[in-house]
Amino acid sequence: MEKFVIQGGRPLYGSVSVSGAKNAAVAIIPACILSDGVCRIENIPNILDVSSIVRILHQLGADIRMINKSTLEIDCSNIRDYVVPDDLVRKIRASAYFMGALLGKFSKARVSMPGGCDFGVRPIDQHIKGFEALGASVSLVRHGMIDIHAEKLTGSQIYLDVVSVGATVNIMLAAVKAEGLTVIENAAKEPHIVDLANFLNSMGADIMGAGTDVIKIRGVKTLKGTTYSIIPDQIEAGTYMVAAAATGGDVTVHNVIPKHLEAITAKLIELGVDVAEGDDSVRVRRTGQLQKCNIKTMPHPGFPTDLHPPVAVLLALANGTSIINESVWENRFRYVEELRRMGAQVQVDGKIAVFEGVKNLTGACVKCSDLRAGAALVIAGLAAVGTTEIEDIQHIERGYEDIEAKLESLGASIKRVRVKEPSMAKAL
Repeated sequence: MEKFVIQGGRPLYGSVSVSGAKNAAVAIIPACILSDGVCRIENIPNILDVSSIVRILHQLGADIRMINKSTLEIDCSNIRDYVVPDDLVRKIRASAYFMGALLGKFSKARVSMPGGCDFGVRPIDQHIKGFEALGASVSLVRHGMIDIHAEKLTGSQIYLDVVSVGATVNIMLAAVKAEGLTVIENAAKEPHIVDLANFLNSMGADIMGAGTDVIKIRGVKTLKGTTYSIIPDQIEAGTYMVAAAATGGDVTVHNVIPKHLEAITAKLIELGVDVAEGDDSVRVRRTGQLQKCNIKTMPHPGFPTDLHPPVAVLLALANGTSIINESVWENRFRYVEELRRMGAQVQVDGKIAVFEGVKNLTGACVKCSDLRAGAALVIAGLAAVGTTEIEDIQHIERGYEDIEAKLESLGASIKRVRVKEPSMAKAL
């Protein structure tokens, strides 16, 4: 067990480069199952979620070769197994994508209910609706395993009752080799949906409309190998933008697609922060006091729910009363109690949180409850007066590559420290 120890109150200065997008990588890597050739995937982030996805693929029989830290060559031609190991599935939500990939490849799949961050009900009913529309039967077998089977997958018109990134991804994976045309209405529009579509198209798929709310997929018989580079991570980029603003620093974030950051950029400007866009960079600079701001999370292109916890730190420090309306996930406010330990004034009622800005936060001992809550606590520690100790940092490592090294390069004082296990004598 390890923790972060942060000496706060130091503005961040300099430049930092963003890694590949977590949410794109965990969809694209399972998609390699559909290929009859070798896929070379570049700009892969070195994070725990990706390691878990790669481990599952390897256990299924894929030949995986690491070219360098951020590049893998994946050959799935020897995969014959359609059952995903239970132990790894429970660690990561994106393991659900093996349902669609294996169904698309073998017309059958057996996968345990997926895990990941626990911040509310995350049903897979829309995934199942899509699979059944394509001609598959879905049943729950013993030990929580989901069994999916089809004699033949056939294109269909599918309307998602709610906008779901996971269901959109899974239906795309299952439909890409189905016979005929599949139309997904009310589809998710996130950048990693577009990235997955571009990856599949580079293998010979016929997908149109990704990035809009109607995606059309005309099935093809085979998919070939390809070389593909994953897009930059918009959430990681937004996290460093928020960290610069929270500490009153001046940071240029490189390897970004500025258009993907429009929602966070608009809110930072509303908060009184200077943001300047380059071709593949953004510069964030704060010299004055943060101003109150209201935020409502929405599916893309609205304000991303994954940046809600980090931005909450800014609202805790802003002049006046600010409000966050979390419209995507319930129970996402579990980080609030940890911010209160640091002096934040926050009241939560259902999916609404009201922040009364304070002059400063104070260092404290806190614990991560999930990935993005962990990022928020790191930012709070950087901005706080005094020392902050953050435990359960394995949540953070699920989605941020070398976060302490990148922050140290910007002048932060953040150290990784091993947590001593209590002795039996002390426990007694």
